[in-house]
Amino acid sequence: MALGLDNPSYSDALVVLGAAGLVIPAFARFRISPVIGFILVGMLVGPHGLGTLVREAPWLYYVTISRPDVIEPFAEFGIILLLFSIGLELSFKRLWTMRRLVFGTGAAELIGSGLIIGIALHMLGQGWPGAIGLGLALALSSTALVIPLAGTHSAVGRAAFAMLLFEDLALVPIIFALGALAPTAEGGWEAIAGVALAGGVTVITMYGLGRLLLPRLFAQAARTKSPELFLSAALLVVIVASVATTAAGLSPIVGALLAGLLIAETEYHSEVEVVTAPFKGLALGVFLITVGMSVDLRSILESWPSLLAAVAGVVAVKSIVTYLLLRVANARRGVAAETGLLMGSPSETTLIVLGVAAQAQLIQSSTVAFWQTVTAIGLTITPLLAKAGVALSRKLEAQPDSEEPASAEARTVIIGFGRVGRMVADMLATHNQPYLAVEADIDSVKSARAAGHPVLFGDAVRNELVDRLDLANARALILTMDDPVLSVRLARRVRALAPDLPIIARARDPRHAAELYRAGVTDAVPETLESSLQLSEAVLVDLGVAMGPVIASIHDKRDELREAIRSEAKLNREPRIRRVRLKGEVAG
Repeated sequence: MALGLDNPSYSDALVVLGAAGLVIPAFARFRISPVIGFILVGMLVGPHGLGTLVREAPWLYYVTISRPDVIEPFAEFGIILLLFSIGLELSFKRLWTMRRLVFGTGAAELIGSGLIIGIALHMLGQGWPGAIGLGLALALSSTALVIPLAGTHSAVGRAAFAMLLFEDLALVPIIFALGALAPTAEGGWEAIAGVALAGGVTVITMYGLGRLLLPRLFAQAARTKSPELFLSAALLVVIVASVATTAAGLSPIVGALLAGLLIAETEYHSEVEVVTAPFKGLALGVFLITVGMSVDLRSILESWPSLLAAVAGVVAVKSIVTYLLLRVANARRGVAAETGLLMGSPSETTLIVLGVAAQAQLIQSSTVAFWQTVTAIGLTITPLLAKAGVALSRKLEAQPDSEEPASAEARTVIIGFGRVGRMVADMLATHNQPYLAVEADIDSVKSARAAGHPVLFGDAVRNELVDRLDLANARALILTMDDPVLSVRLARRVRALAPDLPIIARARDPRHAAELYRAGVTDAVPETLESSLQLSEAVLVDLGVAMGPVIASIHDKRDELREAIRSEAKLNREPRIRRVRLKGEVAG
């Protein structure tokens, strides 16, 4: 059925895709965070921005979002995919090592901040039940904003993620607890116990089925070599896991996180992360646009002194509590300060808890509206707080940066793990040189991993995978894939990312070697050249030709090919072409 031009789907899609494809790159050019860019776009095109002028200028309908509620499901899906990607970067083992930070520091931060804010609100006249509800709501921090800003590998990212994880786990108990505090509540605490039991059974069942079924599901998808099928399988797992935990009374993000953790235990986690990354980025962009649309500048200007005091008070309490708890946990001063400011703002889930508190008649509707505005302002300034945290951390720390390196040891990366890649890996292992191999054939990956080789399943065609390999910090890159076009393209891309990285590439012939040199490789080794020369040498010797003239002609031919490569590639040095040493001869 054809859609008319006045259909809101057209204008909404135009705004979202226009922001992702045009506005955000423009912000990036001026080194403005995409997070801030999406929020500013939401403020501009939302009902409190240009949307107020649609009646006077009807053409603005096509560049504004007329119904924010229509795109909210996509925003929620972005948060689900974010938690899924976080799970992919983790593992049950790493999660277990973080248990003290999650259930110790995380719990203390949520309860401590909520208690202090609640006491302050009670002193200002709010009743105890409402003050508790507001305190817990405002103590929550935004996973969707903090994780993209801090990551999960740095010291700040690990601390923030641990506290955010506890908050996500505590969201459903908070909602039920507020329901139990309602004047007309019946059986509230029994409902909490029931949800805890149902949720525990669901998580255990999902864990068992996931360990059994997911490797088989993704193995079949990988063998088809169809990116679309692989993506469909990944999204199916995320949605089924989220629906399962929602049905059990838990948050859907718990299911998404568990799905990511289960896939992280398989060899497919990197490829799954790569194929789902564009969807996560776009859906998160939609979420940030909805945050910007919730900001009403007129109402802020009307009551800015009280709003400013409320935002400053919430940020100050949460930042100080987080700082002190992390210092008790032996975190460095810079890390504690940066994490504190990063976690200072309220969360998108604050809006959910505020709605539940209002429904339970714990707070009045006017109070809800005020704190919703405070939350919107807090979400908007989160990127600015992150920048302030970095600046403060650098002041407090003796070193210029407060982050720890993401990887402990630089290693050689091998793209392609066929017969050539495996031989190179064996030689590196012989000399105790650490390496990581990447291979797109799942059967080759399985056999290599069974033999003890560190091999990652992934397709080097995807730029996202290349970015994840952190090649700028690698010791060397070896390209052994049997695809001339891909090897040249990959060499050119990596050279742009890492100008000083040694890149050694397998070439099919001298012409391909010259093309690789032009693409920026350090050394290109034509696989047919040396084998052909050695074959010629063996034939001539077996035919009775004297060894001396044969060796001389082989050297001459090698020099001729070397010069041809240098000329075609326009090199200012001789390409490294050697023959294997035979019978004690010196290589030419």
